[in-house]
Amino acid sequence: MITLFRLLSGLPLLALHALGWLGGWLTFALSADYRRRLMDHARQAGFSAHDWLPAVGAAGKLVAELPRLWLGRAVPVQWRGSEYVQAALEQRHGVLFLTPHLGCFEITAQAYAQRFGGTAPMTVLYRPSRKTWLRDLVGPTRERPGLTSAPTTLAGVKQMIKALKRGESVGLLPDQVPPLGLGVWAPFFGRDAYTMTLSVRLAQQTGATVLLAWGERLPWGRGFCVHVAPLPAALPGDLMAAVATINQSMEALVRHCPRQYLWSYARYKQPRELA
Repeated sequence: MITLFRLLSGLPLLALHALGWLGGWLTFALSADYRRRLMDHARQAGFSAHDWLPAVGAAGKLVAELPRLWLGRAVPVQWRGSEYVQAALEQRHGVLFLTPHLGCFEITAQAYAQRFGGTAPMTVLYRPSRKTWLRDLVGPTRERPGLTSAPTTLAGVKQMIKALKRGESVGLLPDQVPPLGLGVWAPFFGRDAYTMTLSVRLAQQTGATVLLAWGERLPWGRGFCVHVAPLPAALPGDLMAAVATINQSMEALVRHCPRQYLWSYARYKQPRELA
């Protein structure tokens, strides 16, 4: 499998995205459970087929581009909102980046590390795969100049707090379902979803600046555009209200580009027991 990844890493993005688009539609056609979940989530959010159908191919592109991002040459990256990053870093209070399952979320951390990592490294939350070959493959990609990873453990949380207090950056996917006991039920597109409280606690404990970020996948293999914006309003002091505010912010990003959201992600699943 690693050999296949290395072979695919040499292909241009256009070819990988073409293969991924095909794979996305094959999965959609052949898996009734996958198809039902994707459609139910998109309809729950109020989107028409015109909005969510392109997300079928986009989900396949998300998988197909990984070999290039993990093992291949650098890809073209544009920025919109980089001034928010620069301004936040100059305050030296730490920067907490919140990224939903939208577009290419892998590229946001890599692009940050390349452009800003020399000034303030980024720490990303990372749950190692249970598959040995995938763990061996992905592990080194999470440790590169300007970028490091923190495990999904108490030690990892402490690592992120220390990074923020040093004025560095941390990246999270706040729409990822946490283990039982590490989240609260809060509305997400009109339906309660178990939502992590970690992002709120990190911001409140460290005083870090919270920025929203996502990586738009550009057409025809032209690379990516990293979008960055501040929270529309400061986080409330109340935990539940703050979590709801973050969910609303994630919704706003998805509404901006529903065609690249990972609608198949099991956002409304029951949380697993904490290991």
